[in-house]
Amino acid sequence: MKDKLFSDKTFYQKLIRLTLPIAFQSLMLAAVAACDAIMLGRVEQNAMAAVSLATQVQFVQNMFLYSVTSAASVLGAQYWGKGDAEAINKIFCLSLRIAGALGLVFFAGCEFAPRLLMKLFAHDETLIAIGAGYLKIAGWSYLLTGVSQCYLAIMKVTEHAGRSAWISSGAVVLNALLNAVFIFGLLGCPAMGANGAALATLIARVAELAWAAVSSCQKGFLRPKFTYLFTRDKQLSADFRKIVLPLIGGAGLWGIGFTSYTAAMGHMGPDAAAANSVAAVVRDLMCCLTNGVSAAGGIMVGNELGAGDLPRGKRYGRRLSQLSVLIGFFSTAVVLAVTVPVTRFMKLSDEARSYLTALMVIMAVYMIGRAVNTVVINGVFAAGGDTLFDMYSLAVCMWGVAVPLTFLVVFVFHWPVALVYACTCLDEVGKLPWVYAHYRKYKWVKDLTRDNGN
Repeated sequence: MKDKLFSDKTFYQKLIRLTLPIAFQSLMLAAVAACDAIMLGRVEQNAMAAVSLATQVQFVQNMFLYSVTSAASVLGAQYWGKGDAEAINKIFCLSLRIAGALGLVFFAGCEFAPRLLMKLFAHDETLIAIGAGYLKIAGWSYLLTGVSQCYLAIMKVTEHAGRSAWISSGAVVLNALLNAVFIFGLLGCPAMGANGAALATLIARVAELAWAAVSSCQKGFLRPKFTYLFTRDKQLSADFRKIVLPLIGGAGLWGIGFTSYTAAMGHMGPDAAAANSVAAVVRDLMCCLTNGVSAAGGIMVGNELGAGDLPRGKRYGRRLSQLSVLIGFFSTAVVLAVTVPVTRFMKLSDEARSYLTALMVIMAVYMIGRAVNTVVINGVFAAGGDTLFDMYSLAVCMWGVAVPLTFLVVFVFHWPVALVYACTCLDEVGKLPWVYAHYRKYKWVKDLTRDNGN
């Protein structure tokens, strides 16, 4: 009997139960950037644009952290399906070590070379000065981000996605409130502008990590064993490397590629940078549902594969790939619906506002490819350890086509802003046929677990 898309109530009940807190958590994280853009955009266009460019440093860090936490989630979900909590704890501690080292690297860059980092994204001295000041303060939060994200990732795969969402949401609410206080100078504080946004981010990250650490000590939660932080399970480490290295390669290609797009738009002037900043916030907000379904679906597929039920894991993957198309078209409709309200609300120059309108229309089409690729590649493929495909597809579609084309049309041909932005969107749409061809090979239908983690 042919499997119908909406016939399995149990599947959708579990998918919704997992998706809602994860999507809400993603929404809350995106809301931080939205709060920065909205509040700084009401103060000064240059401050908004500079902070948007400066946060590309954290964006790159987050791509590497995403690789680490995704690898932990992939293995963790399969071992949770198998019922091996000891192996999950070893994976947890391994991810903490790597995330901590990454935090030190990005912290050092922000503290000792903030102007150099800003010059990668802009040539306007005003934007560079504002952004460098932001990075000097926000850089301290980069020490904490990776550790807290590891805690939250393990909570999701051990059936505490709700608590993970509450922690992220609480940090975002605190960040938004402190943004208002420090940016505008409320409650007797001096108005700090962009530096106020950085300070708010730092305090929120401290609170987030503290809450996550305290939660892990409660009954029913997994907390890292001290001995595992300083010892290494050779077999689990080898399995982790097989998954995380392609993810790091893919995240590096994707993160640096996206940062290159932002840098290219930044070099087109303050108006183009401001319009791109607002468009990026809208894009990130619109991707929250997609991110939630991708993460939740990956956990579900991973649970079934780890439990040894490969046919059910394959069936779940097929349903998720079909759902991703529907989500893509829904996202397109929403982006088009909010285009006029967004362009009217933000305090932009007339030229920046016209740029933003064009960018939003182009983004609406882009959302279809983004939804399908996120759910299928980051959710379904990754659940079975098939992480190499993402790196290959990014190397070809993004770095072989979209990135070089973008820089050519900016620095050589001097195309209009809207056409440049369209070039940055080519990779997600262009690789759709390749994604579906690879999906049908079913290389992702694998049980990655070992007995007792060995």
